Amino acid sequence: MMNGAPPSDGTRADGDAGDPGHSRKKPASTADDSAGSSAHPSQAPAPSWEELVTTALLGTDRRAPAHVVPGRPAPMALLDAAAVATVRRRAGLRPARAARRPGPAPADPRPALPAPAARRLTTLLADRSGGAAGSRRGSSPDLMELLPQWLAAANAHGYAAPPQVLPALLDAARGRTDLRPAALAFAGPRALWLARLNPDWRFALRAAPGGGAALPDPGDAEAVRRLWQEGLFAERAALLGALRVRTPALGRELLASTWAAERAEDRLMFLDSLRTGLSDADEPFLEQALGDRSRNVRATAAELLSALPDSALAARMAVRASACVALDRTGSAPAIAVEAPLECDAGMERDGVVAVPPAGRGERSWWLGQLVEAAPLGTWSQRLGGRTPQEIVALPVADGWQGELHAAWCRAAVRQRDAAWSRALLGSPSAPEAGGPGAVSLAERAKLLAALDPAERAAWVAGFIATHGLSEAFQLLGVCAVPWAPPLGQAVVDALNIARDAGSYPWSFSGVMGLAERCLDPAEAVRLEALLAVPDEREDAAPGAGGYWAEAFQRLVTTLRLRAAMTRELTPPTPDTPPPRTPARPPETPPQPREEAA
Repeated sequence: MMNGAPPSDGTRADGDAGDPGHSRKKPASTADDSAGSSAHPSQAPAPSWEELVTTALLGTDRRAPAHVVPGRPAPMALLDAAAVATVRRRAGLRPARAARRPGPAPADPRPALPAPAARRLTTLLADRSGGAAGSRRGSSPDLMELLPQWLAAANAHGYAAPPQVLPALLDAARGRTDLRPAALAFAGPRALWLARLNPDWRFALRAAPGGGAALPDPGDAEAVRRLWQEGLFAERAALLGALRVRTPALGRELLASTWAAERAEDRLMFLDSLRTGLSDADEPFLEQALGDRSRNVRATAAELLSALPDSALAARMAVRASACVALDRTGSAPAIAVEAPLECDAGMERDGVVAVPPAGRGERSWWLGQLVEAAPLGTWSQRLGGRTPQEIVALPVADGWQGELHAAWCRAAVRQRDAAWSRALLGSPSAPEAGGPGAVSLAERAKLLAALDPAERAAWVAGFIATHGLSEAFQLLGVCAVPWAPPLGQAVVDALNIARDAGSYPWSFSGVMGLAERCLDPAEAVRLEALLAVPDEREDAAPGAGGYWAEAFQRLVTTLRLRAAMTRELTPPTPDTPPPRTPARPPETPPQPREEAA
């Protein structure tokens, strides 16, 4: 743009000085202008950058640029002026002082990733398409959805991330918070080194213990105490978390030494870290925290104590709850009688009972639910005639209290991770009400399932799907171990086949289909091949539904095969057995020239 503007005064441009090829006479008007008393455009003050921007935003039709060269169109003159101003601004910058060179990246001692797996990781990170929710998914696998599974497998083998993929890996983790724990564990110390150089990756420092700083060895008492006394909050929280994993008692003693001087919000965060390694040895400290000035701290301490069945708080809650729930033998059959508490006294509040109920809840039912939830579940067998959890749950509850009582037992079973009570409250998966008496929602059933062992969990969900189909099974499938056990995988495939035969489109099952792609055993691909053909359309089927189902099953099979290939690529090569020794070969004689046939 600058070269297109001819010189406007009597002097030549710098590149033309002394050039005989530019001996053209100047127009008289130009000479007159230069001799006149008016300021010449080249001598007038240059417009500021802000003026140029304003003119560009308004348009040259509405605001002509200043100092336009005669005969030069206004838009081109504006661009020329902007080009000159840009060069002037850049030329006027002073060089900054050279920054200190970053230190070398730390070494990663873990074994290198196998070459095929490294190529696969590059492919997974390069796929950022991600189909839109509710749209046609096509037959190509969604590679980004396989990345969490790939990272989990790579971390299980203990591989180090190739340095060249770290930027893409950090970008992926930046966009998806669910990837961050596995991605940062795989990326290793070099990711933290990079994160200190790029503000976009600072999340890695926040997620790392102590902001990426090295923690002292728990055996170095002086270093541990100095960091606890002088460190930043993130460093202290990371230190306490690390100590609770390795030496829970030391972590608790460290927290107790400064407890009175901590801020309320810090006390809450530190107290929550005691969930790791929680034991009866923590009870005295937690009992002390029940008298804390902060209501949130008191509530957290009460929650932790209620998770200890032998704690004094659990015993107090058991006494209170037992006073509200009893066995009624006056009728024709035994039943449970409930008498909710009449008030929430100071002792109940100290033990974590919230006095004011949420909107729409009655006070007495609100207090009852909290007492039953915090009482050890072992209380009820003795209180209700030595019955098992299944027998207790089967008892009728008088005066409409069954829903409230069973819901509280559900919360207690989840908190205490009691498999027997969870099993009883879930009931039979084939029950007509699609759930046990205490499981009032799919989310609660999923929480109860988490207390069962993986095989029993998968069998229960398989029975649920066989009876009720896939429409309500999405949340339940999400808590099942991966890969799905054969009975569960069979139930899911059979239900998908039934849905296909019903003639509907597969899009309403896209959530379950996506789970199947990530969770089905890859060995199921062989059995699924029979579903790849386009079925004959029924008269009442949606137009083209058979083709869409074939496409969906093709995607499922392709993804399962891809997962199998990922597993093979990540499997460490087994050391080859030495080949059998072969006898020494006799020395070869040089080839003799062949005689040409006559």
